[in-house]
Amino acid sequence: MLGLMLATAKSLPDLVRSISGLFSKVDGAARRYRSGGDAPYDAEQDGGVVAGIDDLDAARREHEEAAARDAVYDQARDGDLDDGDEDAEGVGDGVGAEGTQDPEPRRRKARLRVVKPDAEPSSKPATKPTKGEQQQMPLGPAAQPSNWNLPPLDMLALTSNKRANEDAVAERGDSLVAALSSHGVDTKLVGFTRGPTVTRYELELGEGVKVARLTSLSKDIAYAMAAIDVRILAPIPGRSAIGIEVPNDTRDLVSLGDLLTAPESKSAQHPLDVAIGKDIAGRSVFLNISTTPHLLIAGATGAGKSSVLNCIITSILMRTTPEQVRMILIDPKQVEMGQYAGLPHLLTQPVTAPKKAANALGWAVKEMERRYDVLVEAGFRDISGFNAAYDRGELNAGDNTAAIATKKFDRLPFIVVVVDELNDLMMVAARDVEDCITRIAQKARAVGIHLIVATQRPSVNVITGVIKANIPARMAFAVSSLTDSRVILDQPGAEKLVGKGDLLMLPGNTSVAQRVQSAWVGESEVRNITAHWKRQSPEVAYVSGIEGGTTGAGGGELPGGTTGDEDDDELLKHAVDLIARTQLGSTSMLQRKLKIGFARAGRLMDLLEQRGIVGPSEGSKPREVLMTLEEWEKIQGG
Repeated sequence: MLGLMLATAKSLPDLVRSISGLFSKVDGAARRYRSGGDAPYDAEQDGGVVAGIDDLDAARREHEEAAARDAVYDQARDGDLDDGDEDAEGVGDGVGAEGTQDPEPRRRKARLRVVKPDAEPSSKPATKPTKGEQQQMPLGPAAQPSNWNLPPLDMLALTSNKRANEDAVAERGDSLVAALSSHGVDTKLVGFTRGPTVTRYELELGEGVKVARLTSLSKDIAYAMAAIDVRILAPIPGRSAIGIEVPNDTRDLVSLGDLLTAPESKSAQHPLDVAIGKDIAGRSVFLNISTTPHLLIAGATGAGKSSVLNCIITSILMRTTPEQVRMILIDPKQVEMGQYAGLPHLLTQPVTAPKKAANALGWAVKEMERRYDVLVEAGFRDISGFNAAYDRGELNAGDNTAAIATKKFDRLPFIVVVVDELNDLMMVAARDVEDCITRIAQKARAVGIHLIVATQRPSVNVITGVIKANIPARMAFAVSSLTDSRVILDQPGAEKLVGKGDLLMLPGNTSVAQRVQSAWVGESEVRNITAHWKRQSPEVAYVSGIEGGTTGAGGGELPGGTTGDEDDDELLKHAVDLIARTQLGSTSMLQRKLKIGFARAGRLMDLLEQRGIVGPSEGSKPREVLMTLEEWEKIQGG
């Protein structure tokens, strides 16, 4: 110590002062010791700063504090501490009464930890959405801001379901094991997952127990659990366990507002990411229609088909603008889609007449062909690349090919065609409807046209093999028989559903069905959302010619425009006048009255069908006339 003081002292007076200070320090420490104190040396209490001693003491303290921090960090890195435990209380959580480490509580906590789905990093903290804070989804990589305002999320109601009693759920699982044991099936309950509608109990089979033995006891299990029916997954995909899904005594309500405010909605950024419901683990389920790319929905009356259609449509209205998504709604039942009339998202008013619906599907086919021509001219493979180039200002810049330089391109929105009841269309014009659906399903994905088809009659006459082959994504609601389930899903399971929105979904990229409880959206919520859009667009300009086929290039006096041939135009006017006055769509009548051949009369009748004046052919029967005399006289007078 004396050597250190000699080395640090710059002069003899400094050395003297250091020695004097040292003695005063020692004297102060001795006094504190005699009085019972055991505090360590402190420079402030013991008077002054001693060169060479206080500096060393401060360095020693810093070194000890740094070592203590490093030890805590090393323990956290090695797994001895839970994530986020930085205080002393968290460090001591796993220490037993004898001072030994007890790792068991931490292992239990890690097993119950919920791993959230990956989401895009955000520079803004997550906040509760309030009125006016919902952001528009991007139109493209460099899209211009839109003038449309999305509806605020507070237009949708949220549910407040009571938390389930896990002890009661576990006791029910023990009862399930006991019931199986009474039938000679040895099982072990290894876990359970409670969803909004059903609870899945996970069982491991005993030594030598066959899976077929357990699956044959479906009715006995339902009886023991006092359930309507149970669904058995043998085994659970990707696991060595059997899943038995038992309906809950009390079902949880799932609202569209719950889904659109859930964390999963943050990662659903595509305009066609639509909210469906919640799965058996309570996670929100979204479906990207653009990758599906078409959807077939089937189930018995009252099972929830129209509810999920309303949920899909409302989800689109909540998240996209008319610049992004347009829709054609076909509603032969006439009561489900009327609430969406007048929306700027619609290409035409909701179609209710089955024969006009067939014409609307035909228009979608022609629009598909037109879009392919546009993509070929612009040199793109699909609508995503085309719209991205449009948003960057590359298409109309005139610096690409000669065709692009001389042609003005418009942005192509996605088009979703929704058919609420396919059975009515198949009864009226089966061949035309099936041909249009097949062509759209085969080719329309690349140009952004997508089909959503629903039916309550899942028979092979309605859901034909051609339609099933081209629409791989399906939703099955509760049906009455195993045969109906196989028609929809090509597998059993839908006959075990409990109704009221309980569904099995095949996304199209897998053969494993996912059980989902579909969301519910109230009529008052839909009215508020549609009113929000109608205030921004009081007058809607529908696309002409959808209900009556294609739109002509000339825009003449006849519905749909002129044909480009003056003789045919004149004959066509006479044909329309004749059919409107007689209300008889007969090719032979046109031959007689207009004194033309059968081929020309047939061509005129095809043109009349394209323009929505007559319906599709019904064999030897006259075609249905879709235009009244008053409508024809109004066109002539206008």
